Amino acid sequence: MATSRHTDFVLYRRLLGQVRPYWPHLTGILLLSLLSAPLALLNPLPLKIAVDSVIGTHPLPRFLERLLPEFATRTDAGRLALTAGLVVVIALSSQLRDFAASMLTAYTGEKLLRNFRAQLFGHVQRLSLSYQETRGTADSTYRIQYDAASVQQIAAEGMIPFVTSVFTVGALIYVTARMNWQLALVALSISPALYLVSQTYRSRLRSQSRAAKKIESSALSVVQEVLSAARVVKAFCQEDREVARFFRRCSEGMRARIRIASLEGAFGLLLALVTAVGMAAVLLIGVRSVRTGALTLGELLLVIGYLTQLYSPLKTMSKKMALMQSHLAGAERAFALLDESPDVTERPNARPLSRAKGAVAFRNVWFAYEKGPPVLSDISFQIRPGARVGIVGSTGAGKSTLVNLLPRFYDPTQGQILLDGRDLREYKLADLRNQFAIVLQEPLLFSTSIGENIAYARAGAGKEEIMAAAKAANAHEFIIGLPKGYETQVGERGMRLSGGERQRISLARAFLKGAPVLILDEPTSSVDARTEAGIVEAMERLMRGRTTFIIAHRLSTLKHCDILIRIEHGRVLSAGPAGMVAEKVLAALDATTYGRKTSVEDRT
Repeated sequence: MATSRHTDFVLYRRLLGQVRPYWPHLTGILLLSLLSAPLALLNPLPLKIAVDSVIGTHPLPRFLERLLPEFATRTDAGRLALTAGLVVVIALSSQLRDFAASMLTAYTGEKLLRNFRAQLFGHVQRLSLSYQETRGTADSTYRIQYDAASVQQIAAEGMIPFVTSVFTVGALIYVTARMNWQLALVALSISPALYLVSQTYRSRLRSQSRAAKKIESSALSVVQEVLSAARVVKAFCQEDREVARFFRRCSEGMRARIRIASLEGAFGLLLALVTAVGMAAVLLIGVRSVRTGALTLGELLLVIGYLTQLYSPLKTMSKKMALMQSHLAGAERAFALLDESPDVTERPNARPLSRAKGAVAFRNVWFAYEKGPPVLSDISFQIRPGARVGIVGSTGAGKSTLVNLLPRFYDPTQGQILLDGRDLREYKLADLRNQFAIVLQEPLLFSTSIGENIAYARAGAGKEEIMAAAKAANAHEFIIGLPKGYETQVGERGMRLSGGERQRISLARAFLKGAPVLILDEPTSSVDARTEAGIVEAMERLMRGRTTFIIAHRLSTLKHCDILIRIEHGRVLSAGPAGMVAEKVLAALDATTYGRKTSVEDRT
């Protein structure tokens, strides 16, 4: 998936759209952050009082003399106590402000991140299957889990500190200029240099951050592939090879992160050099001012204290502009995922569909994956409601692609598919898919209990309904034989159960859904003969009264079909009543697959 390149303006506009619901929270954070400016102004005050009014003989600042009683301002002991008290009060106030700001920031940031991740996850699920099949899932996982966090970092830990620093700088400049405008001007003379340094490193940091995230995403894909194919890796003793592959990707990521760290280090070094030059100039001019009597020593210390605090937010602003590039690169990737549009969409005025009768018709249907060659070519046939259709053909002929068009996992490149006389694209997408129950060759179970896996077909199904579906699928007996029965955890992808047990749970799920159209994609190809007999018996019950499409190579699975359709190289070679075409179809399949001809009776 290509990462969209956005300007900073576009990114910030989209970020503002994401944080708009949290304006009350962000306003609270901003107000708490703005309190740091007056508290920062108070920090050097006790030192000035101690030097000028306790050790020296200068009067206290007028506002303190007006606010405090006479005994605290007229005697040395009172002034010393005042100085110590101010230190404690200012420190405590600063810590309380920091605590409140950090708690509100954490709450707002985590809530924003949770909702943004949910938005990304929901969008990924709405994307077409072709997107996941061609792009893979690891990159989407990385963007949801890691890149989404960039929005939190920018909103809660980037924008607010930047705005706060602007206010703090303004306040400190105003106070310093009131005391000595020449020193304030000298201190601010470094601002253009800070801006130039941050702009120079901004684009380089953004580019390196993009590269690092791309490499880290590819490393995650290695982990995902290997763990999902653990049996194959172990069977071929390729653990060391996969570790080496992962190590190479991690090494690339490490080098990319080190390059980013070196850029950040060089950037920080230049910032420190520029601010040190500014402080040195202020110190030289300030000492001369003290010698000439233009400033007192306490006033010089106060100015230097303010300038120290002035340079801190200036450096913060410069660092935020440059270091936020890593977060902006992550935000780019997250928004790029949101910008992906599904291939299969619902029309604005789509028709609702409660329950279909089950009449299906293909009219001159062509299909190709993206820009590849046609997988299906000029497919046409018609099926009456309740018919059982067997679909046969060699591997790669296009059988699974054909049935995947029915629930609109993909849309035809050309032609129409009709359900009850209407094009599939006229129906609401969710209503359409509710008309189909699907049982795959490799049943997919979730890592939860058996009961929850069956109930996945219909939210809110009761225990009795779940048990009835399991009985119909010949699964009840083996389930109650397990230590925890329907509460038994099946493990990841159902790997704690045998293939036949997983298939029967998949059939039970189809029974519970009760859809009018059934798709069985080679449901017995990976089980033994004894297990197959139980599955076929359950399938026979499941097919009653439903339009059924069965992809299979075994006659035991096809013998109950009314119609057989043979597909080769994406074209229908023969179709018709099973009794009329079975011999020709199966003999042709045997000739293709085994290099010999076998009669239906022999196959039976």
